[in-house]
Amino acid sequence: MKITVIGGGGVRSMFLAKSIAQKAKDLMIDELCFMDNNEEKLRIYGSMAKKVANTLCGEMKFSLTSDAVEAVKGADYVITTIRVGEDSMRAKDERIALSLGVLGQETTGAAGFSFAMRSIPALIYYCELIKKYSKPSVKVFNFTNPAGVVSQTLRDLGYDFTFGICDAPSGMLRSFAAIYGVEAERVHGEVYGLNHLSYFKEITVDGKDITAELIENDEAYKTTDMRYFEKDLLRDRGCILNEYLYYFYYREKAVSNILAAKETRGEQIERINKAMTAELSKLDPETDFDSCLKVFEKWYGMRESSYMASESGFSKASEWKFDMFAADEGGYAGVALSYIKLALKKQKGTMIMCVPNNGAIEGMEDEDVVEITCDVEGSSCVPHKMGKIDEQNLLLIKAVKNYEKLASKAIRERSVSAAVQALTFHPLVNSYSLAKELVEKYIEHNKEYCDGWK
Repeated sequence: MKITVIGGGGVRSMFLAKSIAQKAKDLMIDELCFMDNNEEKLRIYGSMAKKVANTLCGEMKFSLTSDAVEAVKGADYVITTIRVGEDSMRAKDERIALSLGVLGQETTGAAGFSFAMRSIPALIYYCELIKKYSKPSVKVFNFTNPAGVVSQTLRDLGYDFTFGICDAPSGMLRSFAAIYGVEAERVHGEVYGLNHLSYFKEITVDGKDITAELIENDEAYKTTDMRYFEKDLLRDRGCILNEYLYYFYYREKAVSNILAAKETRGEQIERINKAMTAELSKLDPETDFDSCLKVFEKWYGMRESSYMASESGFSKASEWKFDMFAADEGGYAGVALSYIKLALKKQKGTMIMCVPNNGAIEGMEDEDVVEITCDVEGSSCVPHKMGKIDEQNLLLIKAVKNYEKLASKAIRERSVSAAVQALTFHPLVNSYSLAKELVEKYIEHNKEYCDGWK
């Protein structure tokens, strides 16, 4: 079995390599290819990933390439995790929105539209190559943001072999397992909504519903991503919220905190990654991996501790280390591997994925891509029937889905009017005049990557 990672020169490449290599023998993965069009980052981070993979599973063939055709040729599964324009474009995406007083978060906020302008054309290109050169049964797991708009677009274009994946819901469930002192496999979540806008309708441990007691559990507000919310809000909603819902329920606090900070999250990431890459560029990952790892841990630890800190005021103070031999914690590679395991072993299991609604949530269209708990068996992925959900939650989900579909139409057709309409009705913009200005600025900002807007 061959797995290809498009975007294999990213700073998180070692995590992917670790996840895959640890499970390679069990899943009969005998070939892993990391592809990236940034050859220097591929040399650094790809080579570090190769060291990890070779150490954990020397029998698996591991290759690095900047040739997309070579990468996808004969692939059984492809993971896409790309950042067109790299960190500097993300930072500018967010600053443009903030200059107008609009939340600039790259997936949930208005900056996500700008990111999608670059991501979608690139992913269409890769999907066409995958159709031509990969196995006929190929499946693509997309982690490229903004996953909601991207997943909707790829499905609307007929790329039915694509699935949107995110590690936020599974990460939340693992944190609850830690509170209860049980294995992660014993905790189950019934989730519905959209990517970065989902609700845990029910959380169980060994089949027992613990949702209500979790909402009252003070420890959960200290050690899990429930820290971003007040207890009264979760009582009101009667469910657990995805961490990114912070931007919707505390919009003015998020914008105020970001504007008061010295730098945005995008600027933090750009600064940290730039410094880390510069330091690593002086080292050889193949001959001096230990020194490279020390540099990586120093800088990546800063990145982890500052996650959502500027926006929310909460920071993670714990020391961060990368241990290739420790049990894999999952991440987005873990989501993909869970699917592969079920398909390979012809087992039935449940996963949280981004798939077409197909009647699962009443009030949503069948073709609406939603993030939801699914039954997976073989190549079948069937969303759980959630029926009628809380009206207030549904209204927010539908509003954001309306934005996603309009944004998809705008990017596919290079339509200025559709783009303005999309951002006008985005709940975090909610203004025609601001939408017009944002669209003008984002078209100018992205002119190197996509022209022909009219």
